[in-house]
Amino acid sequence: MWYFAWILGLPLAAAFAVLNAMWYELMDDDAIRKEKLATPEAPQGQERL
Repeated sequence: MWYFAWILGLPLAAAFAVLNAMWYELMDDDAIRKEKLATPEAPQGQERL
């Protein structure tokens, strides 16, 4: 009956890994957005690199 644990456990672990990666991407995008909003924009013709 050990295979039931594998049949249930592997998809659950994979789903957890995918959701975890999606969560970290969401948090990273939010941090980047907040950083861009906090920095003042350069005048026209002088874009930041």
